[in-house]
Amino acid sequence: MNMLKTHPIDTLKLDHEHLKQISLKQLFADDPSRFQKFSLKAAGLFLDYSKNRITDLTFTHLIYFANAAGLPAQIEALFSGEWVNNTEERPALHPALRDSSDPAFSAIDPQVTAKIQESLVIMQDWVTQLHDRQWLGYSQKPITDIVHIGIGGSYLGPLASTEALMKHPKALPCHFAASIDSVEIEAILQTLNPETTLFIIASKTFTTQETLLTAEHAKTWLRQSAGTQDISKHFIAITANIQNAIDYGISNKQILAFEHGVGGRYSSWSGIGLPIAICVGMTAFRAFLAGAHDMDLHFRNAPFHANMPVILALLGFWYIQFFKSTHHAILPYDYRLRSLPRYLQQLDMESNGKCVQKNGEPVWGNTAPVLFGEIGTNGQHSFHQLLFQGTHVIPCDFIATIQSEALEKDRSVLLSHCLAQSQGLMLGKSARDIEGSLIQNGMEPQKAQLLAKHKAIPGNQPSNTLLISKLTPQTLGSLMALYEHKTFVQGVLWNINSFDQWGVELGKDIAKELLACLKNHTTTPHQDVSTQGLLDYIYKHTAN
Repeated sequence: MNMLKTHPIDTLKLDHEHLKQISLKQLFADDPSRFQKFSLKAAGLFLDYSKNRITDLTFTHLIYFANAAGLPAQIEALFSGEWVNNTEERPALHPALRDSSDPAFSAIDPQVTAKIQESLVIMQDWVTQLHDRQWLGYSQKPITDIVHIGIGGSYLGPLASTEALMKHPKALPCHFAASIDSVEIEAILQTLNPETTLFIIASKTFTTQETLLTAEHAKTWLRQSAGTQDISKHFIAITANIQNAIDYGISNKQILAFEHGVGGRYSSWSGIGLPIAICVGMTAFRAFLAGAHDMDLHFRNAPFHANMPVILALLGFWYIQFFKSTHHAILPYDYRLRSLPRYLQQLDMESNGKCVQKNGEPVWGNTAPVLFGEIGTNGQHSFHQLLFQGTHVIPCDFIATIQSEALEKDRSVLLSHCLAQSQGLMLGKSARDIEGSLIQNGMEPQKAQLLAKHKAIPGNQPSNTLLISKLTPQTLGSLMALYEHKTFVQGVLWNINSFDQWGVELGKDIAKELLACLKNHTTTPHQDVSTQGLLDYIYKHTAN
């Protein structure tokens, strides 16, 4: 087939027509070298993608499509500081946070790189003060606990990272508050001493309603204890809007700034990662950045056929566009990665949950999948049933650590379950084999035939397996950057802007209007009937 005379999408449609008739079991039987061919190692991670419904030819066609979509130029645009965020007219600067001194980022504004280095110096100073118990509260007692207040990317990335990494010997306990529901922050504060608690308020704009409302609870709590004493040393602000933080009352000396070109869901590498540094130490935090930088270099330089983020992105695109998959599962088999699925939910769905191309035209086909996940062994006792016997094609990413912190016998059990799930999803088990086994064990044929239909597993479900030799700051950085770049590549394939989130902004705007209504028990003339009915019901029951 001459691909130059055939549109890439038409070529892939033909591939799909061919492959939907062939099982993964058959693909492995046809090619004994399939595992070696469809696996690779990069930046401390090992990826086996052989359990995917592709052939050599399909993979070639997918790469051809990526080139036709202009992916090489877009990768360079990302790393060169061009305006890849076209609707907000700015670059996406998160790769520069990882190693702003590297010649690879020479196109980035020197003032930006200087600010990044300055931010790391400030973080180092603050972490040292906290670890050495030199940061004192209003009563001159050293700070013993950190409460990080943020939401979205200002919360999920730091939370997932601090859970994943070993704590520094001098680390202070870090507590995370995100919910606008005061029950969360009140539950945290009940366990703490106001004299020795430091609050980090993390908000890119420093206008985020949820974050500032929670911060007000913290202020009130401190004031009840401190009275008229100065509580300024109990607050740090991390923001891209320094003036708003100052206006809020944060001391200029306790504000850590980052660039507007750093999106919230890409901000753990910036000052937003301060709680990570407090928990694991600055040496480990810099290793975290270095691991992400290793993946940056791999992504920028590796050919597409050996490029881990590109491969994962193309596979996801393949299932969404041609197998009509609407979901994707993230299944870590390491308790320390328990919040990784939540973090990746925001990264993927907020970035690529779009219906309009960069040029303003509607997208073709579907875009981001509904991403979900759970610790693997927990998921096995809940939604894995649907993965095995449901009617959907749901690609899965299994993530396991070979040298985990679990006891050796537990580690072996974890790995056995991880490998068993991916194998079972691929191979399944036929009704004929089950029926024969049941009859052999004494069941009457008619009953065995019926039961076998219920017990049969179709198989042929695709999955990737990511193995990490040991979960360290460096390999965690590589893992998170891998998914960042996968998300970016898919945005390029759909020609959408992965760096804005106008749907999120609309919800905030509507909430402001409705808040005014709820405070005054009023309505607005243009309110829809459903919302008006809900408001009336709330007013009626509030009054009682």
